[in-house]
Amino acid sequence: MAENTYPPPCGLSSNGASRRRLLTASATLLILPVIPSIAHAATILAVRTWPADEYTRVTLELDSELKAQHFMLEHPNRLVVDIQGVSMNQAINELVSKVKPNDPYIASIRVAQNRPHVVRLVFDLKQAIAPQIFTLKPVGKYKYRLVLDLYPKIAQDPLLALTKDNSDNDPLAAVLEQLAQNSPDQAPIPAVKGQELPKTATTPRSTVPPVAAQPDRPLLIALDPGHGGEDPGATGPRGTHEKDIVLLIGHLLKKMIDAQPNMRAYMTRDKDYFVPLHVRVEKARRVKADLFMSIHADAWIKPTARGSSVFALSQHGATSTAARWMAKRENDADLIGGVDLSVHNKQVAKVLLDLSTSAQITDSIKLGTKVLGEIGKINRLHKNDVERAGFAVLKAPDIPSILVETAFISNPREELFLRSPKHREQIARALLSGINDYFAMNPPVARRA
Repeated sequence: MAENTYPPPCGLSSNGASRRRLLTASATLLILPVIPSIAHAATILAVRTWPADEYTRVTLELDSELKAQHFMLEHPNRLVVDIQGVSMNQAINELVSKVKPNDPYIASIRVAQNRPHVVRLVFDLKQAIAPQIFTLKPVGKYKYRLVLDLYPKIAQDPLLALTKDNSDNDPLAAVLEQLAQNSPDQAPIPAVKGQELPKTATTPRSTVPPVAAQPDRPLLIALDPGHGGEDPGATGPRGTHEKDIVLLIGHLLKKMIDAQPNMRAYMTRDKDYFVPLHVRVEKARRVKADLFMSIHADAWIKPTARGSSVFALSQHGATSTAARWMAKRENDADLIGGVDLSVHNKQVAKVLLDLSTSAQITDSIKLGTKVLGEIGKINRLHKNDVERAGFAVLKAPDIPSILVETAFISNPREELFLRSPKHREQIARALLSGINDYFAMNPPVARRA
C-alpha cells in the first residue's frame, strides 16, 4: 500500500504533512527512554525472619537494590518502613505469616501499598527497639537484600543472661553477676548486638574496676556454633546445613559441660540466628571465658575430602594452602550473614586489630592438640597436626581459642556421620575429653597473675 494515499488536510501541502509526521516521530523518540524507568518496579523474591532473644532480623530479598525510609511511633511502639520502588506481590504478603508467636520483639506486621511504587511495613512491637536498617549487595546465593535488625533499646548483657542459666548456689553465677554490674565496659555493649546502638540507648559507664576471676569458680567454656541465620555455612549433598549440625553439637556439648562439677558452658548463639565474627570474640571476652571453641563442619570443592581438623590462629600466614582457603571461607561469613558495614568497620578496628599474643597462640595449640587426639579416636583426621591461619573468630588476646572442623559435610559419607545423633554425641564427648585433658595440664589463662 502506498504511503499517504489520502490528500493532506486543507491548507497543508504534501511536504508540510511529511514535516509534521517527522516532528511527531522525533518527539516520540525523545519520550520513549523515560517510560520504562517510570513503569519499572523491583520484585521482592523472598522474605525471612530470624527471631532471637538478642535481636530479631527481618530480611527482604529483591532483584535490584532499593532504598527504604523508616520512623518510630510510640504508644504503642511501632516501626514504620517505607520501601521505595516496589509493588505488592505474594512474597511480601507472606511476611505477615512469618512472625513467630514467641518473637521477643515483633507482635505482628501489617503490609500495604502506601502509594504508587511504595510499600509500607508497619511492625507492631512488644517493646521499644533501636532498629538498624541497611542493604546488602548480592553475595553467594543471595540477590540484593534489605535487612531490618530490631535490637532492644537496652542491650542484653551476656553476663546477666548467663547467670539465668545457673542455680542460685552456683559460685559462677555470683561472680558473673558481680562482673556484669561492675564492668567498666558494660555500656553500650555494641559487641553483644553486632552494631552500635544509638546514643540514647546507652547506659552510664561504671567507674568500678572489673572483678578479678575467682579461683573457686567453675571453668567457663565459650562454645561458638558457626554460621547461623542468613548464613547456612556449607551444605552437604543431602541438603544438610552446617549451621544446623554445629548448633546440635553445641547444645550436646553444653549439656555435657554443665554436668561437670567444675565447668559451665556459654554459647555465643543458642538458636538459628546470625552473629558477626567480632561479636563472637567479644562475647567470650565479656563473660571472662577460660577457653573458646568454634564448632564447624568442613567443606571442599571435591566430595572425596574427608576427616576432622583443628585450627589455631596464625599471625604470619597459614600453614597450608587449604588452611588459608578455609580461613577465607570462614571469614567471609560476615558477608553472607550480613553486617552493616557502616558500623562494622569501626567495630573491627576496635576489636580485631592484631589482638592476638604469642602466649594465647601457644596455649591454643596445646588445646588443639588435645582435642585433635580425642577426635581422632572417633573419626579419621584430615591433618595430624593443629593447622594455623588468620581466622577472625580466634582473635581473642587472652583466651585459648580453637576452631574445630568436625568432619567434611561435603563428603557424602561424612554428611551421614554428622546427621547421626549417635555420632554427634561421640563428637561432643571427644571435644569434652580434649578440654578436660587440656585443663589437666594447663591452668586457665584468666586466673593467671
